[in-house]
Amino acid sequence: MAPDPSAPGRPAADGEAPGREAPDHEASDREAVEAALAGLPRVVDLLAARAEEHDRDATFPYQGIEAVHEAGLLTLTVARAYGGPGGTLADTVRVLSRLGRGDASVAVVTAFTLLRHAEQARRADWPTAGYRRLLTESRRGPALVNTLRMEPGARSGDLPETVARRDGDGWLLTGRKTYCTGAEALAWMAVTARTDEEEPRIGTFLVRGESEGLEIDPTWDQLGLRASASHDVVLDRVRVPADLALGLGTREPKNGGDAELSLAWHDLALSAVAIGVARAAQGWLVRFLNQRTPANLTEPLGTLPRYRCALGEIEAQLIGAEELVEGLAPRVDRGEPDAVARTGPAHLLATRAATTAVQQAVALTGNPGLSRRHPLERYLRDVLSSRVHLAPDETVLEAAGRAALERGARP
Repeated sequence: MAPDPSAPGRPAADGEAPGREAPDHEASDREAVEAALAGLPRVVDLLAARAEEHDRDATFPYQGIEAVHEAGLLTLTVARAYGGPGGTLADTVRVLSRLGRGDASVAVVTAFTLLRHAEQARRADWPTAGYRRLLTESRRGPALVNTLRMEPGARSGDLPETVARRDGDGWLLTGRKTYCTGAEALAWMAVTARTDEEEPRIGTFLVRGESEGLEIDPTWDQLGLRASASHDVVLDRVRVPADLALGLGTREPKNGGDAELSLAWHDLALSAVAIGVARAAQGWLVRFLNQRTPANLTEPLGTLPRYRCALGEIEAQLIGAEELVEGLAPRVDRGEPDAVARTGPAHLLATRAATTAVQQAVALTGNPGLSRRHPLERYLRDVLSSRVHLAPDETVLEAAGRAALERGARP
């Protein structure tokens, strides 16, 4: 169940800054996290049962999101100060890697809501009243939220094409955002935009999913993650109250070290989804090798050393990816700067390992692995499509190389 905003540990009134939870609440909060995690196996089974249907029809998995919500997983990272369990990045990685085994689209949609709650726990950048409204909606059912930044044809460093114009005591928002994961089901959208002032300012505008002037353009028709509804969102003079316009003090929003921390959460969370998909593919491969007995053999393929070695190669790749991601997550939770700096390369390596593992599984199974009758081909499409959430290889590698050069130049 979603956390109760009226539970102990939250600020006493709107406008009161969230504080640290008293120590005697920490044990019960941890129990709430563990209780939510205990429901994962059932949720994963429910997701897996419907994943093929939603993939085939490219329909949004409302029932799957409902199952995630009912298990208390969709609000796992709501801060203790707001009455939530205060789940960590390590908890988030654990949840998403398991959800990825059931339905990658549900896992990705869940990821962005968990990331948004985690940001609020660190920065409290949403106004208290607005965030309370989101939590109240989360008590009644799934309340999905995502930050919409990307625009068609935009390049890094460009000002947003989405424009906010002053209108009385509020703003009117006009523009188009693309790759908006979960678009058709979002309760709230945090939309980045620039003002139409002589000196444009960039900020984040909190928009209700049901707002007048907002439309979903069903552009998402990708190879994989087909049920994630990552459509375009079109805004035509969508009204946003002044108190829901955030971070307009400077031309470019600057969040200091928290921007790097937010990126670290993103990198490891999405890595976990890809690893989960690869683990699902490996599970299917194991069953196939244990059951498949070709006409020219008397024993299943799994008895042959060649296949065992190939399966061992997949296992080794996934162990490496899991140890990397699951090892970095608690270090990020502890605030270790070196760990935060390593999450970009970790995301790249984990995604590469997951993709290679699934490709090897397909190669080992031949025609059955590519048949729509089996889920392996869907796992391949999903893991390939997970790159949409990964920075370009050259960007990650250039940054890692530059950091290495800087370290080497130190006395």
